[in-house]
Amino acid sequence: MSTAIVLFRRDLRLADNPALVAACAKHDRILPTYIHAPDEQAPWAPGAASRWWLHHGLEALHGQLAAQGGDLHLLAGDTLDHLRALIRANDGYARGYGGDEITARVTAQLREVFDAPDAAPLDPAELAAIPESAWERARSEAKKFFGDDEVYLEKAILKPRHVEIQVLGDRDGNLVHVFERDCSIQRRNQKVVEETPSPAASRALVEEMGRIAVQGAKAVGYHSAGTFEFLVDDRGGFYFLEMNTRLQVEHPVTELVTGLDLVREMVLIAQGEPLTMKQEDLSARGAAIECRIYAEDPSAGYLPSPGTIERLSVPSGPGVRDDGGAYAGCTISSFYDPLISKLSVWAPTRERAVARMRRALSEYVVTGIRTNLAFHQRLFEHPEFVAGRYDTGFLDRHADQLVGYPTVPDGKREAVAVAVALAASRIERATGTVAAQRGETGARLAPWVAAHRARLR
Repeated sequence: MSTAIVLFRRDLRLADNPALVAACAKHDRILPTYIHAPDEQAPWAPGAASRWWLHHGLEALHGQLAAQGGDLHLLAGDTLDHLRALIRANDGYARGYGGDEITARVTAQLREVFDAPDAAPLDPAELAAIPESAWERARSEAKKFFGDDEVYLEKAILKPRHVEIQVLGDRDGNLVHVFERDCSIQRRNQKVVEETPSPAASRALVEEMGRIAVQGAKAVGYHSAGTFEFLVDDRGGFYFLEMNTRLQVEHPVTELVTGLDLVREMVLIAQGEPLTMKQEDLSARGAAIECRIYAEDPSAGYLPSPGTIERLSVPSGPGVRDDGGAYAGCTISSFYDPLISKLSVWAPTRERAVARMRRALSEYVVTGIRTNLAFHQRLFEHPEFVAGRYDTGFLDRHADQLVGYPTVPDGKREAVAVAVALAASRIERATGTVAAQRGETGARLAPWVAAHRARLR
């Protein structure tokens, strides 16, 4: 019995992998088959076992397999409507899509052959013995809650990067892209660090992503600033997520490397002005990174930490930008996003930008509430992040190294205690001096300090 695995052009990037062909060639029951339009070129040169099927439709393939007692399964990454049309055109025999539980099992069989090419593939009896699959459970839940058990498979991208493209367009249809931002450092699917350029994207890839973003914006007649968001896999493939039709929180990093004022451009476009630049006029210089400073507790699952800010001191200096509206005495509400500010830096290289951000974070002081400042400091010391090797699951995998608060090593506790005592003494003397100048009398110690000293006498 032969099984033909039909791979469509955008399916899982298996069809263009020579290793798959070599693995399948060892098993005469599996024929790697690639169906493509007449004007398309096959991405790989298949072996003799499957070359014939490249130039014949599903109907001929099914007939040949049926004559051999074989079967046909689809592993497809095309649109739902396209596959439905294929199934209807072939009398519904293209099983494995539109609600057939065999899909998950054939996928498992293909994976076994691909990962362990020397192993014999599962026979139908073994496939039937596989426990209830995620596919079957999904069908059951869909039937229970929606009365329809039709589900579809979506491509899983392992360890993706989240890379977005900034676009800008006027009312006359002129559109440009303003390069990329890497937003892969996320907690609870929300960005906390963004940077440009992306450490994982080549200039050729960014140019192609930008072309697609501009094409998409033109297709819907969009004007103003907008962002196309993509997932990028480790082989350079990218996949559209959504378009945000607004200015993004992380827009400062784009402004820092391009010199553009995106807010100004949006206002000019809104009042009917044309774009003042073309794509070839735009260039990016250096590297920029943004940290979102939140009133939250990373050690408690990033829960918000509302309250009143007692003291606030923000960093400054060359290449440092702080976008914030908080101040000492400001109350961070529990009813809104607990963002305190956006701390951004620019430098000629990413290495220097990382160093500059370390310095800026060390100078940032917020008291009265918990913040994620310590988390950012640990992140910018992590060797994998410093090397640019991260993805959207980075924080979850390294939580034990990134969350929590600094601790004092045993060998330095005495020195730290002395430093704290000296600082407290200086504050006490300064407070007493000010009180004396005002003519105030009486103890200037906090009640808990006075009580503690009384026990030491």
